[in-house]
Amino acid sequence: MTVEGALRGAAPHLLLDSLRTSLAHLYAATCADLLLVDYGFTALRPVEPVQAPAGMPHAPVDAGPAGRVFRTQQPYLFRDVGPTATVYLPVTVRGDRLGVLVVALPADRSGPRTTASLARVAETLGHALCVADRHTDLYRRTRRTHALSVAGEMQWDTLPGRACAAPAFDLHAFWEPAYTSGGHLLEWSATERDLLVVVADGAGPGTPAALASTLALTAIRNARRAGLDLVTQASLTDQALYGQYRGGQSLSALLLRLDLTTGEAEVVDAGSPTLWRVRSTVTERIELDRQLPLGMFEDTVYATQRLRLLRGDRLVFVAHGGSEPAAGDPREAHDGPVARVLGGDARLTGADVPRAVVRALRGAPRGAPDAVLVLCLDWRGHEAGPPDEGRRGRSAPVRPARP
Repeated sequence: MTVEGALRGAAPHLLLDSLRTSLAHLYAATCADLLLVDYGFTALRPVEPVQAPAGMPHAPVDAGPAGRVFRTQQPYLFRDVGPTATVYLPVTVRGDRLGVLVVALPADRSGPRTTASLARVAETLGHALCVADRHTDLYRRTRRTHALSVAGEMQWDTLPGRACAAPAFDLHAFWEPAYTSGGHLLEWSATERDLLVVVADGAGPGTPAALASTLALTAIRNARRAGLDLVTQASLTDQALYGQYRGGQSLSALLLRLDLTTGEAEVVDAGSPTLWRVRSTVTERIELDRQLPLGMFEDTVYATQRLRLLRGDRLVFVAHGGSEPAAGDPREAHDGPVARVLGGDARLTGADVPRAVVRALRGAPRGAPDAVLVLCLDWRGHEAGPPDEGRRGRSAPVRPARP
């Protein structure tokens, strides 16, 4: 039986047992262990029971061979003096990094072809985990370094994930606090024609915020799945929130629809989180005409604005709670850390950007936000122009937000 067949037939909580049997048969593997990244993206935690004779300790995501593989998403074959080799393999589903598979096998059975074959096994395991996760708590328990709040549990059950990869784009998200925040709203959906993204500031801390965000997210999904346009999605979500809270609970949100064939985007700015664009050497905050937050008043009328993306563009959505600050508000200082991160290191990958921005904001000396959500969209495009369009000979300083 193939590894895929064995995983498909295994009980959800016994995926690793089934995989170990298959790897022992096909590769003479002596042990295999699965490390899953925790909710805070700080450590890789082993799924119990561990098979490695010396045990499998928690591994930091920023160090060691497992952390290296998790960060780079490249398999790593480690050969030491002795009869055994160890292969570290990324477990990732459509860009969403779940963890690392660690396989020990005879050194004389290891090599580039075996590593490539095991990499495909790890990818298959990732897809099996996504299905099994609906039917068992084993993998979610593994990912927790400590208990989640009720609001945090609601958030993790409603958000779509932390990443999504496709030929035309990459999406990567990160938020803090990961274990207690319940107010973040994040959503995306892709077809062969377009990508829809929604990012909203938290409606406050705790369960009330999680309830409001869950209502808004459900309303957005309901409207989108009915085939309604972006303006109608915003309007129906606005009505749902106002009908429940009568203006007492609103969400500052940004809704974007990107045409995957042209790079043309339409945006509804209801509040909203800030939107940044990195194009070649130019980093700028995109100034949009802000409309009323969702749920603030009854029957608010929304309108779209248009953007055009060029190949290589990077959009970064930053939500850090509350509405847009007034002039002189200390929260305006948030733009400085964001600008420095986005304009400071061109080598940052899309997967690295959200964490770097969150760290910069959380480490601000004054006015640090209680909760932050950052989403990075890297646009590769299909027919948005030559690959280097928008990257030739342009240089300008970072533009601050308007007062």
